[in-house]
Amino acid sequence: MTAILLDDSTGRKMSDAEFERFCRENPDLRIERNSNLEVSIMSPNTPLTGMHGAEIIMQLKNWNLQSKTGVVFDASAGFTLPDQSILAPDASWMSNEKWRGMDQSEKESFSHVCPEFVIELRSKSDSIKDLHLKMETWVRNGAELGWLIDPKRKTCWIYKAHYPVKQLEPGTTIIKGEGRLEGFNLDLSVIFD
Repeated sequence: MTAILLDDSTGRKMSDAEFERFCRENPDLRIERNSNLEVSIMSPNTPLTGMHGAEIIMQLKNWNLQSKTGVVFDASAGFTLPDQSILAPDASWMSNEKWRGMDQSEKESFSHVCPEFVIELRSKSDSIKDLHLKMETWVRNGAELGWLIDPKRKTCWIYKAHYPVKQLEPGTTIIKGEGRLEGFNLDLSVIFD
C-alpha cells in the first residue's frame, strides 16, 4: 500500500492528542505516525491483500481460542510505541497479562504498549525496504516475535528480539510460533497460492 507523508508546512508535528483527533475525524483512512512524529496516510488494501489478511487473522484467532493465552487484534488497532511512533500491524497478539494490566482508558486509545507478536503483510504497492524498517521498529520497541510475509515472493522473514532476522527456506508453507506463540502454526498455502 502506498503511503503518503503529510506535508506540514508549519513544521509542527502532531502530538498524541492531535493525532488521535485527526484519526477520529478521518475514520476511513489508514493512518500511522513515525518516531519523528511525521504522519503518513496509506491507501486501502486490494481485495487480494484483504483476503490474505483475513486468513491470517482467522488462523491466529482460532489458535488463540484454543490456547486462551491472549487477545488478537486486526489491522485497525494502533499502538503507541516507546519511540513515539503509532503503528498498526496487519495482525497482532498480546498476552492476557499485558492486556489485563491496562486500564480501560488505555484500551480505548492508541495504547502505550507494544504487542508481543506482530505480523506485517506485504501488499502489491508496499516497499519491502520500508516493511523491513517497520519490523525493526516493532522489535526495537518491545515485540518479542514478528513475521513479515511477502506473498509475491512467497517468503517470510522472522524477527525476534536479540536475534538476527531469518528468512524462511523457499517452499516453506508453515511458520511455527515460538515462545509465547508456541503451538501457533500459520499455514501460508492459501496466501502463497
